[in-house]
Formats: sequence, C-alpha cells, structure tokens
Amino acid sequence: MITSPRWSTASFGEAPDSSPMELSALQDHVHVCKGLRGPWFAAGCRVEAIHGFAVAHFVTTLAVAFAVAGMLAWAV
Repeated sequence: MITSPRWSTASFGEAPDSSPMELSALQDHVHVCKGLRGPWFAAGCRVEAIHGFAVAHFVTTLAVAFAVAGMLAWAV
C-alpha cells in the first residue's frame, strides 16, 4: 500500500519564525560551504561565463579571434 507523504510544519498554528539557534546554524553552514569552494571557484565561474558567451555568439567569436590573430600576425 502506497501512502502519500504527510506534511507538517513546526509552527503549530503560529506564525513561522526563525530562532537565533537556527540562524546561527545556518550561518555556520554557509561559512563551511564558502570555505569548500577553494581559490579556483571564481576562476571556474569566469571560464563558464566566457564559454557560455562564446557558444551563444560562435560566429562573432570566430570573427573576433581571426581579426586579433590577423593583427598580431601583421604586427610581427
């Protein structure tokens, strides 16, 4: 026999609110998560953003890349 999940809240009919202990636990959790990112996380985010832009603008990216390569070849 399959039964559906039974949902309940911890507010027991009162307005839901966060306790100072819950907020402290959340702050500790966020601090730990930030520490797990490591120094390469921001670089990885930038690479993903550049990749997303390049994929969305593939023809324009190729034209700019060839233009820059041509200018570098002409300057040398």
